[in-house]
Amino acid sequence: MKSINVFKIYKKEDMETAFIIRKEVFVEEQLVPSDEELDEFEDSSHHFLATIDKIPCGTARWRYTDEGIKMERFAVLSQYRGNGIGSKLVKAVLNDIHSDKNNKNKQVYLHSQLDALPLYLKFGFMKSGKMFDECAIMHYKMSLKKNNR
Repeated sequence: MKSINVFKIYKKEDMETAFIIRKEVFVEEQLVPSDEELDEFEDSSHHFLATIDKIPCGTARWRYTDEGIKMERFAVLSQYRGNGIGSKLVKAVLNDIHSDKNNKNKQVYLHSQLDALPLYLKFGFMKSGKMFDECAIMHYKMSLKKNNR
């Protein structure tokens, strides 16, 4: 059985690894413009790195916004998909959000690509609003049901 580990990023080299994963998934695979992928929220976000058998393979982040708490930049390298890494990332990010004393009564939400809808539904997120285009990829806004917080 493969060993999957997800941890919060505190070291510069881990952050650089996360950026490499995001570049491969979003810029190279999904053709998101590189100037759209990295943004002004990198320093104010809480970042995570996932490993499988100690090999970096996934990343995610969350941050405070005017609407609440936004989970975003979930990325798993294509060769490691199907191993439960996405679920481990969602769980780790939600645990971190719930342990933060500043999150009281804030709405937790995300913008999900269509392929990822089943993953987030499993954690109690619900679609809200109409499908929309973000960086030429169709998304739904999803919000965490209050009883799942």
